[in-house]
Amino acid sequence: MTSTQSALRHHWIALTGLSAVFLFEMLDNSILNVALPTIGTELHASTVALQWVTGAYAVVFGGLMLLFGSIADRFGRRRIMLVGLVLLALASLATAFVTTAEQLVAVRAAMGLAAAMTTPGSIALAFRLFAGDATRLRAINLISTVGLVGLAIGPTAGGLVLAIAPWQVLLLVNVPVALLAFVFIHRGIAVDEPGDLHSAPLDIPGSLLGTATIVLALVAPTVFVSEGAGSWLPWASAAAALGFGGLFVVRMRTAAHPLLDLALIARPLVSAGLLYKAATGLALAGLGYLVTLQLQLYWGWPPALAALGMLPQVIVLLAAGPFVGRFVERVGLERAAWMSAASVVVGLAVYAALGSVSYAWVAVALALVAAGIRVNGVVAGMNVFRGLPENRTSIGSALVDTASQVSNGVGITVVGTILAALFTGSLATSGWNAQQSGEFREVMTLAGAALTVIAAALVAWGFARSRR
Repeated sequence: MTSTQSALRHHWIALTGLSAVFLFEMLDNSILNVALPTIGTELHASTVALQWVTGAYAVVFGGLMLLFGSIADRFGRRRIMLVGLVLLALASLATAFVTTAEQLVAVRAAMGLAAAMTTPGSIALAFRLFAGDATRLRAINLISTVGLVGLAIGPTAGGLVLAIAPWQVLLLVNVPVALLAFVFIHRGIAVDEPGDLHSAPLDIPGSLLGTATIVLALVAPTVFVSEGAGSWLPWASAAAALGFGGLFVVRMRTAAHPLLDLALIARPLVSAGLLYKAATGLALAGLGYLVTLQLQLYWGWPPALAALGMLPQVIVLLAAGPFVGRFVERVGLERAAWMSAASVVVGLAVYAALGSVSYAWVAVALALVAAGIRVNGVVAGMNVFRGLPENRTSIGSALVDTASQVSNGVGITVVGTILAALFTGSLATSGWNAQQSGEFREVMTLAGAALTVIAAALVAWGFARSRR
């Protein structure tokens, strides 16, 4: 048995708990979508209310990660994670008593708060448990694999559960997951040493500005898609996000103890890792949105067949796990980061150029993007942690997740804006005429090209940063 395998087995209790945390995050992102029609019927929810059933979780989760990453670095990563797991169990249990859409939105917001408390610490604690890049890489790859299983099986599992049980079960399942994670983390991970924590006071004004910036940045894409680019509201949301973002930067540059030291982001490994992560997040959301519309509306595939059409992405995400470590060992962490990010760009380019020709090219694009995401999901975060001081790993993990969340929103905004500008009539109308089919084919090409150009720019910028 190698020293790496021995170290992983020695900490199996902690790894099980941390994997359960990541499983909850990924499962919650995918399992509830399949139940939205049922929820809408039972709770008499409007389209906007259903949109916020999923949106409330993402906005609160993404908006508060930086804050709780900073809190965890100061007051203890293990402590904040355990509190978050208790909140997750209570919020999930409250699902059993929900009778209105508004109550469900509140429950989802509380679950987003719990996710913001637990997620930044999951990878940060794994990084703290082990010494050496090889062992840390194996540990983070293991945790990521468990989470990706949840992401991949979420819709299918949700559909099977709905066939035999009420929709509330999809969220109640978080209760045993949270309790399992609490017990294993409490037993398997020691209390944070005071010397490993960040001692500076918490920057409250900076926290408020940062949260407002990220929340508005995540709300704006949803408003763009729901209201359309012709409405003033999405543009106002985007402008407000930029305004608060500018104030946040000013605060970070002038505060004696800023929430986020911008000098840390300027470190080559950190900035490169975040840029690569943003490129993959953009691709995952943008391509997923485009392909879903293409299969079901443009080609007219039924939902079950469309779900099978996404299998190349699922298969690569799950099957590539055992090869990630060997690939990184062969080429090194830095090269693996930019090569995997470049695979995402190539996948987007294939879709933009050939995605409308046949499904085979869509499958190729999905596989290339998934392969890049699978490797980059591990090595980009690793490089960010390697570039940070040991007492700032939680804020580093929060930065990685925030980059993914915000770039997901940007990807959807790019596709939604081009769709609103070029497509006439209602998307949901069955039997498109020749003009609408041509318009959507043009949307596929232009939106795919726009995603490709943005992702390529992010990867090139990241590569330039890493060379420094």
